[in-house]
Amino acid sequence: MTFPCDILGLGCVAIDDLLYVATYPQADAKVPVQRRDRQCGGLTGTALVAAARLGSRCVYAGTLGTNELSQFVLDRFKAEKIEVAVNPRFPEARPIHSVIIVEEDRQTRTVFYDLNGVLGAQEDWPDENLIRSARVLYVDHFGVEGMIRAAQIARSAGVPIVADFESDVMPRFPELLGLVDHLILSHEFAQGITNQADPRAAATALWTNARKTVIITCGSEGCWYLTYAEPNTPAHQPAFSVPAVDTTGCGDVFHGAYASALARGLGVPERVCFAAAAAALKATQRGGQAGIPTLNSVEAFLKDHGS
Repeated sequence: MTFPCDILGLGCVAIDDLLYVATYPQADAKVPVQRRDRQCGGLTGTALVAAARLGSRCVYAGTLGTNELSQFVLDRFKAEKIEVAVNPRFPEARPIHSVIIVEEDRQTRTVFYDLNGVLGAQEDWPDENLIRSARVLYVDHFGVEGMIRAAQIARSAGVPIVADFESDVMPRFPELLGLVDHLILSHEFAQGITNQADPRAAATALWTNARKTVIITCGSEGCWYLTYAEPNTPAHQPAFSVPAVDTTGCGDVFHGAYASALARGLGVPERVCFAAAAAALKATQRGGQAGIPTLNSVEAFLKDHGS
């Protein structure tokens, strides 16, 4: 493998079994499944696939097992040209296994997930040189101790850290949160940890002098963000108007596109706009990872929209 890589990801991956129904049923009902599909998902997994399709060289060094579900993930990563040679394998480990019910009429989704066997980042892996050689470290909340180690190494080497968090219940989570300099959170999660309903206020509450960017994503309302240059003035990126078909994975695609743009050296407004465009294009296609756009698609979309 040739280093440095653009993005090194350590976090969770998932197998998503998607079931498409016309409307979500009431209790005890029987409804026909219109179609079904199996795809890879997960916070880090989908972000890495997005970044790879957008032209970034990605490495996955998270933990998987020797079972069929783990092999499905590794095969998909290889198909997306994501390097997995440094991926540790443990017989008992496995990806998150989710069943996602997609309601076609209202374009909503309901996720049922199974965390049995999910180990997360390891406390002694990957090698420090791999972390230091990356242009961007990508972390989530699976395996907080291992994430903290990697983030500390990255910070000491000047490697930017992009994070996607959906839970704060793990011990030492505040320590990990404090190490992240490019923090991207959903409005719902940000509100939960700051008690601020206004996304601008949530971004301000999460700002520290150790950060470069704080972004609060608000779905169809776009996102609000603070930057190192303007830490007291939240900026707004409107969402692009598209005919949404399936919003599964849009948040993860936003994260991966942002990390890819960061690795390419784009400025903050350009990164945020690029990520918003990638997420919008994903919403026009079915599936969490199958609908992730390519770099050419995003650039053409931005050109058409005058960005």
